[in-house]
Amino acid sequence: MNLDESQRKQVAQWIVQGAKLSEIQNRLASELGVRLTYMEVRLLVDDLKLTPKDPEPTKPGQSTSLGTGSPGRSGRQTPEASASPASVSLSVDQVTRPGAMVSGKVTFSDRNQADWYIDQTGRLGVVPQKQGYRPTASDLEQFQRELESELSRLGL
Repeated sequence: MNLDESQRKQVAQWIVQGAKLSEIQNRLASELGVRLTYMEVRLLVDDLKLTPKDPEPTKPGQSTSLGTGSPGRSGRQTPEASASPASVSLSVDQVTRPGAMVSGKVTFSDRNQADWYIDQTGRLGVVPQKQGYRPTASDLEQFQRELESELSRLGL
């Protein structure tokens, strides 16, 4: 994470503007040509003593999921409960898979499911249940936002 002073100021400006960690990761790559893992971006923001803005708190009974279906027991939308074709839902495993720092499951808008994990080096991995499946770019973007939100909520 060797960023020069102007790059560090740019990251700080993005945080002030309300950018999420996944957005910062994408902007570092596209605008500054710096490729970092999600975990490296988290550490960078921490090193800079910056704090991303918290999302607006949800009202009681309001689902925190991206879809418009009815929420599940935990307030999160379950794949079966989703009525919106444009929703992505995820869960975090109670028992983390071997070799991972955190892991879970994701259901994309087309109902295809995958396991996800963040390994010891901070790399995000997605293993689809259907061999050869590739989620859409918008599903991946929603997944990253939802994952970032869930990990922040859990304090990870």
